Amino acid sequence: MNIHPTAIIDPGAVLHDSVSVGPYTIIGPRVSIGAGSEIASHCVITGPTKIGEHNRIGPFATIGAPPQDLKYQGEPTQLTIGDHNVIREYVSIHRGTAAGLGYSTIGDRNLLMAYVHIAHDCVVGNQVIMANAATLAGHVRIEDRAIIGGLTAVQQFTRIGAFTYIGGMSGVSKDVPPYVVMAGIRGQMRISGINRVGLKRAGFSPATIKKLVAAFRTIFRTPDLLLQEALEQARREGGDCPEVLHMVDFFKGSKQGVVRLVDEEE
Repeated sequence: MNIHPTAIIDPGAVLHDSVSVGPYTIIGPRVSIGAGSEIASHCVITGPTKIGEHNRIGPFATIGAPPQDLKYQGEPTQLTIGDHNVIREYVSIHRGTAAGLGYSTIGDRNLLMAYVHIAHDCVVGNQVIMANAATLAGHVRIEDRAIIGGLTAVQQFTRIGAFTYIGGMSGVSKDVPPYVVMAGIRGQMRISGINRVGLKRAGFSPATIKKLVAAFRTIFRTPDLLLQEALEQARREGGDCPEVLHMVDFFKGSKQGVVRLVDEEE
């Protein structure tokens, strides 16, 4: 174990022998850190927090801090972080609340750039990219492979769908469906279409992308259909395409409502 002599590690913390810890970092009790993880200088990690293997945490990050919630009364809520994440400088990630999930969760292979904030009771999937100073309020869910632009703020209880791209400086106050490109502030959030470039880079077949484009047009660009009618039609037309089914099912159970405004079709 490579621990700098100025670092302070609580006896109640459990670190794998291969973990490295930089100068002036403080790791509290009820923290576990898996094999191959690198903790830079001046970090503060408090628990209960479980950090998986081969994570890289940059300087001045704050991991596992208590939630910023006036109802929180010191309950032993949790934070779990998976494997192979890159968490850059000044990132802050908070534990859950007893009134919420009781935990926050970060999946695997995510990139959280400088100054990202993830609040209490958030669930972030795998291979998510959050650019500089992107911020999640409490109870937000981010599905796999979403990309959130810099300085974007996401309102509490909002969901961001898989493979969605959100432009920088957006203000997200409604659920954003999967596989789309979106940008804009509150009241002006607009979807420009299917994230064709991102899906192609991710290895989606041309046939799947074509079906998603057709489903998008049915759901978002058929004004003579009610939403439920459009969803049912998209499901029928999509057949057994799992991505189309996921887009349709995403609308169910939305607490915030789903972004419906779209740019004019070119």
